Amino acid sequence: MKSILSLCCFSILFLVFKADPISAQILMGAERLAMYNFELLQGKRVGLITNHTAVVNGQHVIDLFYRSPNVKLTTLFGPEHGIRGLADAGAAVTNGRDPQTNLPVYSLYGATKKPTAQMLQNVDALVFDIQDVGARFYTYISTMALAMQAAAENDIPFFVLDRPNPLGGMRVSGFMLEPRFTSFVGQFAIPIQHGMTVGELAQMIRGEKLMPGVESLRLTVVKMQGWYRTMLWGETQLPWVRTSPNIPDVETAYLYPGMCFFEGTNLSEGRGTQQPFKTVGAPWANAQQLANTLNAKRLPGVVFQATDFVPKSIPNMATSPKLQGRKLYGVQLKVTDPLALQSVEVGIHTLAAFYAQATPTIRKTFFIRDFMGKLAGTNRLIEMLEAGKSPEQIIQSWQQELAAFQQKRMPYLLY
Repeated sequence: MKSILSLCCFSILFLVFKADPISAQILMGAERLAMYNFELLQGKRVGLITNHTAVVNGQHVIDLFYRSPNVKLTTLFGPEHGIRGLADAGAAVTNGRDPQTNLPVYSLYGATKKPTAQMLQNVDALVFDIQDVGARFYTYISTMALAMQAAAENDIPFFVLDRPNPLGGMRVSGFMLEPRFTSFVGQFAIPIQHGMTVGELAQMIRGEKLMPGVESLRLTVVKMQGWYRTMLWGETQLPWVRTSPNIPDVETAYLYPGMCFFEGTNLSEGRGTQQPFKTVGAPWANAQQLANTLNAKRLPGVVFQATDFVPKSIPNMATSPKLQGRKLYGVQLKVTDPLALQSVEVGIHTLAAFYAQATPTIRKTFFIRDFMGKLAGTNRLIEMLEAGKSPEQIIQSWQQELAAFQQKRMPYLLY
């Protein structure tokens, strides 16, 4: 029915089921696990790291596990935004109980970001199933990495139920994380847009020792069926589940790796509107000039429209957005061709266009310098913009390190 292939050179295990008939349907790792009655986890007490995105055919993965007679679901763990995905970005999430199952829910975005030995005392296997968006600073992969570390420290096997990278698996872009900028929005050395699934990343974290202590981890990745590296989310025919309060649709996810740079500035990244990361602005900007400048570049897959907006408090989305109540001027982005879109590059061009309009006085407070360093993974972005370097020069500056990463990731690709 299935076989387990051991990759001896990395001491990593991943699940390979018997070949299934070719089908247009994409089966998630969780769905394939359930198809075989959770045999890999039979008789184990399971801790599940998950949130609202872990849906299979309209069912939440918590319910799949809880109803199975072959496993005993004992503990739930929630990442940033909580297990239901409603908490604001950066807001601490408390422990509690799941109302459906009455199981304990431990927050991995509160007093601790890593499962403690006490949290794991009733766990024989730790399982991760969360939909990622393919950007280094999206914190779900940091949660996974720290949980892998905790599992290794407590000699608990770790299982990743794989899901698609919405941005596909081909495009890789952006600065590599430099060690001194390590934080929860950049836990290990990968580029901003990494082009890997969470299962592939888990293998790379383990194989390249990107987190201390993970080399002893017993890792199993339950692969998907029917997903290919060339697929963006729009080609999967899967419904989009809002992955966090401000990634409401897949177009936002496509733009997020580049437009998230605006979180590292004192400009608005669009929180407090219904178009976060698709709308950016500032009180001093010339919107039409920005749109004209950016459209003249003919960046592939995107167009810019001049806009104005007023950020406001939106419950369960952005309760206290930057520049709340002020009229801002900027651009709204529209993705015209997701396959052609180069999100990180678009973010660099857009950021540079705003910086070019800023007066010397405004430039003094343009960046939230510490946070921009963490998002970019380096101070080079700030330094190059302040030195008058063009977007093209900035983009060229990371090409050599990207080429090295492309080679390093090859052994860990599953699709």
